[in-house]
Amino acid sequence: MKPALLILAAGIGSRYGGIKQMDTLGPGGESIIDYSVYDAIRAGFGEIVFVINKKIEKDFREVWEPKLDAKADCSFVIQDPEDLPNGFKLPADRLKPWGTGQAVLAARHEINTPFAVVNADDFYGRESYQLIYDFLTGNTDEKACCMVGYHLLNTLSEYGTVSRGVCEFNDRHYLSKISEITNIEKRGEGIGFESPAGQFNNLDGHSLISMNIWGFTPLVMDYLESGFVRFLESNIANDKAEYYLPGRLNELVNDGLMTVKMLETAFKWFGVTYKEDKDETIDRINQMVSNGEYPLYLWEK
Repeated sequence: MKPALLILAAGIGSRYGGIKQMDTLGPGGESIIDYSVYDAIRAGFGEIVFVINKKIEKDFREVWEPKLDAKADCSFVIQDPEDLPNGFKLPADRLKPWGTGQAVLAARHEINTPFAVVNADDFYGRESYQLIYDFLTGNTDEKACCMVGYHLLNTLSEYGTVSRGVCEFNDRHYLSKISEITNIEKRGEGIGFESPAGQFNNLDGHSLISMNIWGFTPLVMDYLESGFVRFLESNIANDKAEYYLPGRLNELVNDGLMTVKMLETAFKWFGVTYKEDKDETIDRINQMVSNGEYPLYLWEK
């Protein structure tokens, strides 16, 4: 069976100011998701699974069911804050879902093949999908997964700070740790973040960082579920706590339960973290269309 692509599209970006998953950016009215799906299909992925919230389910179905007809299998799962392991009940004051770890776990009944995970609002580039597809189709170890790493300098926004997972890995390019760093920005010729004490700490612009594009075997669902139980035991009453995918992967790597192969790309990431990013994103897409990397209309028959 061909690998699946799992697209995390349940969040509504407060910094962006709207439902950016559906925003039209390409010359034919395409969203970033259109380009992600297009790149995945031409890399060889055979199933597209959308993790969405209930409010946007109707819109997503109306757009994607006819669009993917005869091109790839298509399904939808809801990330529901009430979707908790046995023994846990959603607190009355909890409104939002539980983070990217729960988002992937929401698809546990839908996916039974190796699969990739991507964010809905990140333009990862064609090479990244091909790298993950090649890894997943060549891998025979259920404990082996992968991640595409981007150079930090290629992942910044001109319009505000960003949070990035800075990766440490061994000489065989296996991940050893991801450190989440917030408020990263460019200052003059440097890249770094400001400490609570007001000191600017420089970072290496060529550091490989996680942009939440992963390749997994189905085994990861078991580990995400057991980790979610432990997370809830400590955080069920915290209405701001989130169960993050990179944090759980750190634990699995440290415990020797899974390995993560770092796959490197020099692609200059772009996306719509802030509403001001939109114009630059449109320009980048138009340039790639002009260069022949994508057709003018992605889904013309």
